Amino acid sequence: MTPASPVPPAPPTATYRIQLHPGHPFAAAEADVPALAALGVSHLHLSPVLEAVPGSTHGYDVTDPTRVRAELGGEAGLRSLSRTARAHGLGLVVDIVPNHMAADPVHNQALRTVLRDGPHSPYAAWFDIDWAGGGGQLLLPVLGERAGEAAAGMRVEDGELRLPGGLALPLRAGTERLPLPELLDAQWYRPVWWRLARTELNYRRFFTINDLIAVRVEDPAVFEATHATVLALLDEGVVHGLRVDHPDGLTDPGAYLARLRERSGGRWTVVEKILADGEPLPPAWPVAGTTGYDALRHVDAVLTDPEGARTLVEQYRAFADPEPEEGGEWRATARRAARQVAGHDLAAEVETLVRIATRVCSADLGLRDHAPWALRTAVRELLVRVPVYRPYPEQSPAETAAVLTERAAEEARAAFDVPQEAHAVDVVRGLAAGTLTGLTDTAGADAFRARFAQVASALHAKAVEDRAFYRYVPLLSACEVGGDPGSPALAPEAFHAFCGRLQRDWPETGTVLSTHDTKRSADARARIAVLAEFPRLWGEFLTGAVRRAGKDAAAAVGLPFAWAAWQTACALLPEDGTPPSGSAGSYADRLAGALLKHAREAGLHTTWTEQDPAYEEAVERYVREGLTGAAADQLPALAERLGPYVRARVLAAALLHLTMPGVPDVYQGTERDVRTLMDPDNRRPVPSPEGALRTLGSGGRPTGLDEEKLALTATALRLRRDRPALFGAASGYHPLAARGPAAAHCLAFGRGPGATPPLLTAVTRLPGALHQAGGWQGTTLPLPPGRYTDLLAGADPHPSTSYEGETDLATLFARRPVALLLHQED
Repeated sequence: MTPASPVPPAPPTATYRIQLHPGHPFAAAEADVPALAALGVSHLHLSPVLEAVPGSTHGYDVTDPTRVRAELGGEAGLRSLSRTARAHGLGLVVDIVPNHMAADPVHNQALRTVLRDGPHSPYAAWFDIDWAGGGGQLLLPVLGERAGEAAAGMRVEDGELRLPGGLALPLRAGTERLPLPELLDAQWYRPVWWRLARTELNYRRFFTINDLIAVRVEDPAVFEATHATVLALLDEGVVHGLRVDHPDGLTDPGAYLARLRERSGGRWTVVEKILADGEPLPPAWPVAGTTGYDALRHVDAVLTDPEGARTLVEQYRAFADPEPEEGGEWRATARRAARQVAGHDLAAEVETLVRIATRVCSADLGLRDHAPWALRTAVRELLVRVPVYRPYPEQSPAETAAVLTERAAEEARAAFDVPQEAHAVDVVRGLAAGTLTGLTDTAGADAFRARFAQVASALHAKAVEDRAFYRYVPLLSACEVGGDPGSPALAPEAFHAFCGRLQRDWPETGTVLSTHDTKRSADARARIAVLAEFPRLWGEFLTGAVRRAGKDAAAAVGLPFAWAAWQTACALLPEDGTPPSGSAGSYADRLAGALLKHAREAGLHTTWTEQDPAYEEAVERYVREGLTGAAADQLPALAERLGPYVRARVLAAALLHLTMPGVPDVYQGTERDVRTLMDPDNRRPVPSPEGALRTLGSGGRPTGLDEEKLALTATALRLRRDRPALFGAASGYHPLAARGPAAAHCLAFGRGPGATPPLLTAVTRLPGALHQAGGWQGTTLPLPPGRYTDLLAGADPHPSTSYEGETDLATLFARRPVALLLHQED
C-alpha cells in the first residue's frame, strides 16, 4: 500500500483523545476531523485500535495484536481516518497495551493454543505463566461454582470441553475419550471456581483483573510479534506517535522503552507513569515524558485552598467520626488498604513471590531454614511500605535500597515476635534490591526482583487509587489518579518549580486534566474543590441535606459515605444551579451507578466479589430518595451560589493546562464544561464541537460557561498550533509575581524564547477566598516591557485594547477571571 504521507517531524502541539468502540468507530472519528482541526489540535489521540474482545467499549482487552480491530472498521478504516486527518493537517497518536492481553480462551487464539499445547505451544513464551506453581496446569478461574458441582454440566463436544454456560475449551491431543476426572487432569489447564483466583492463580495478570493476562514483552521475539502491526503503521506514516499503557507492569520498563524507541524510529512517545510526590521520571527512559497525571495533580492542587481544605478535614471528622484507618487519617487509611490488598486481592501474587524466595533460599546453605510463613510476612510488610509505584532494574542496588529503606525494614521486622525469624525481612529486602551476592540461583533472584517490582506497582494502584481514595473523602477532588489526598493543596511557588522542571527536563511531556481513567472530570472536580473555599457554607448545606434525607437513611449507608455522596451530587450540577441535561432519571442513574461503584471500591461494607445486598439496597435508596429527592432541594441553590467561583476555577484550570510546559491532551468533549464521574460515565458519547465553533467563528459572544470554555480552549490550541515556538522545547517558563494585598490570588507566568516572554498567562486563584477577603484591593501584576493584548477578549463589545507595565488586576480580570496576553509586536 502507498504510505499515507510523511511523518510529521515535530512532536504534537496538542492532542485530542477519542474513545473508540463499536458504537464510535474510525468512521465516526473521521467525520469529526474537520471540527477537531478547527479546534486547533495537531493530533488525534486514539484509544487502542487492535483486535479486542467483541463489544469492548475501551479496547484494552486486546485479543490479537497483529490485526486492527474489525469492529472499528479494520485497517482500511484506520488508514482512511489517517488520510482524512493528514488532509486537515492532523496526525494520529495511538494507545498501545504492551503489558497484557485479554485472558479470553475463545477470542485470544494465541492463549487458546497454549491451553491446547501447554508449554510446548509456540505462544507459551508470550504469557507470564508459573507452570510449576500450578502443578503443570494453567489455572482458569472460569466456573461459577466448584468444579465438583459444575462437573454435571461439563461435556465433550466437537473435540472441545464444554463448560456450564457454553464456554468451549480446546482439548489436549489424545484426551478426548478419557473419563471426565481423568480428562480434566490430563489438560494443560485447570478450570476452577472463579473465587480460587485470589490465592491460586499462576499467571500474572493486570492488577487484580483475572480477565487480563500479562504479556512477556521483555522477550525480543514476543516484542516483535506483538508490536509488528503497530510498528508497520508507524513506518508507513499511518500513525505518528504512541501512548504506552501501564509500563510499570513490565519486567523492565526501561529496556522495553529503549527497544520501542529504536524500532519506532524515535516517534513521540509518552508513558502512563504515575509519579509519587517528589518522584522523578527515570531520566534514562527514552520517552518524551508521561501522559500527564503529574501535571493534573499540580494544576488541581495550586487551585485548592489549603486552609479551607484543612477545615473540611476537621468538619469531616466531626461529622462522620471515621476510624483513623478507615478514612479518618490519610496515611493510616492508605497503609490499612495496602495490607488488605496484599493479604487478599493480591494473595496469589504474594504466594508467587514466596515460592520464588523459598527456592532461592533452598539453593544456598546460608539462606536455608527461612519458613514460607516468615518470607510471606516479610514480603507483605515490605510491599506495603514501598512509597512509590515500584523500583526499576536500571536503578543501582543502592537506589533500590533507598526505596526499600532501612526504616521500612525496621518496621517490617516489628511484625515478628522472634528476632531471629525477622531475618526474613533482610533476605526479602536483599532480593528485592539486588544486594544479595554470590547466590546459587541467580535466575531465581532476578525473577524475584522483577516480580517484586511488578507486584508493588499493582499493590500501590489497587490499594491507593482503587480503595483508599474511596475511604478518605474530606475533599473528593483530591482523590484523583496521581493525587495525594493527604496534601491536596500546593503553593504557587511549588507549581512554578514543577513547571520549570518540566520545561528544562521534559518539555514535550504529556499533560492532562481529564482522561478515560480519571474518577471525575476536571470540571466535576472544580465544583468539589471550590467547597474548600466555603467550608462553612458546605457544612451548613450538608447538615440540612442529611437532616432532610433522614438520619436513619444516612446511618444505613454510613456518614462517610453520605458526605461523599453529597459531594458527588455537587460535582454534576452546572454553575447556574439548573438541573443537569437529560432526564431526571438519567441524572439519578448516573449518581446511583457511580456511588454503588464508590461503595464497592471502598470495600468497607460491600465489595465487587463479596457483595452485601442489604447495604447496596440502602445505597440505592439514599440516591433515589435523598440525593435526587426532596432532600436535595437546596442543591441547585448551592450550585448557583458557588457558580461564579466554579466558573473561575474551570477557566483557570483549562488555561493553565493549555499554556504550561508540555503537550496538552484534551479528553473528548472537555473543550466544554463537562461534568462526568468515574467510568463508564466518563466514556459517554459527546457532541462534536463543530456547531459551537461555527457560532463562535461568526462573531458571536460566548454565552455561559460551556461556550466560554470552548472559546478559551480554541484560542489557546490555535495559538499552540500557529506559534509552536512559544511553547516547545526552545521556549522558556517565567514565573510572574503580583504585588499587593491579594497577590496570592493571581497565578501568572510567561512563555516563549528569550528573557522577555512574548506570551503571558494570568489566572485568578482561589476566587471564593478572594471575594471573602474583599477582592483585589489595588493588587497589580507587573508585566514585562511592552504592550500586551488579551487574546481572550474575542467578541467583547468593549475590550481593553492593551495592557502594559503595572496592570491593575481588577481591570485585567473585569470581564473574565483569566487572561492570555500576547506581546503586540508578536
